[in-house]
Amino acid sequence: MKLGRLGVWYSTDKLNGGQLTDLMRVIESGGYSAFWYPESRGYESMSLAAYLLSKSTRLTIGSSIANIYARDPFTAQRAMVSLNNLYGGRFILGLGVSHIPMVEGLRGHRYDKPLGAMRAYLEGIHKGLPAGEEAPVMVAALGPKMLALSAEKSLGAVPYNVTPKHTAKAAAILGPKKMLAVEQKVTLETDPVRARALGRKELARYMVLPNYRNNWLREGFSEAELADGGSDRFIDSMVLWGDAATIKKGLRAHFEAGATHVCLQPVHDDGDFAARDRMLAALADT
Repeated sequence: MKLGRLGVWYSTDKLNGGQLTDLMRVIESGGYSAFWYPESRGYESMSLAAYLLSKSTRLTIGSSIANIYARDPFTAQRAMVSLNNLYGGRFILGLGVSHIPMVEGLRGHRYDKPLGAMRAYLEGIHKGLPAGEEAPVMVAALGPKMLALSAEKSLGAVPYNVTPKHTAKAAAILGPKKMLAVEQKVTLETDPVRARALGRKELARYMVLPNYRNNWLREGFSEAELADGGSDRFIDSMVLWGDAATIKKGLRAHFEAGATHVCLQPVHDDGDFAARDRMLAALADT
């Protein structure tokens, strides 16, 4: 399975069926190759994938991510195989260990050590598949050990909330034969105060999650830069803002660092789908 150069990541939980259909139309008509969606408190991941695949004709649809605690490996494998058989091989099963609140608080499961849990899950995904068949699976990997596991047991990695500095390290660990699909937040806003306010609002829910904080510290940000909503330097690193040319330059930095695919996430005021669509149109030819 191959991915084109650009894709889109967007939260689907608050969109109804018609709005999801409109989004697929906008992304596909813009020339993007893939759409990536999360799994949290909203739609069940595999059900949503089927709907999105049915509302598009050529887009690759990727879960980013499907929570490994939401379904056992056999069920995930059957969903992955079924979706690809039914929709022309256009589904990528992006898997992640999620976060303790989403596993223990929401689902009532025990949150195991991430690396061991993911290794066991990937082995279950591949169990029983025809010999030599490469499963369309990728892993939400941030740390070096999880990235190495992604290279060993999957098509590659789908890192989230990272910088080109992380992209370069991830590409070196994965090697040239693996896919590296990097999420990048963008806002087509030239006012720094407004742009950073949008960025802080979008990032607020991630700032309290240890998985991301630990990775940001590894990237060289200090605890002080992660306090009080994040410093300007931190926000500017996480959310590309400015005019289209400035944002495109930031997106290209990921490719120069070794990304094979960048999925941009439009950041805008709640419900302002017109702003979202303007961003997607303006950045489609990065």
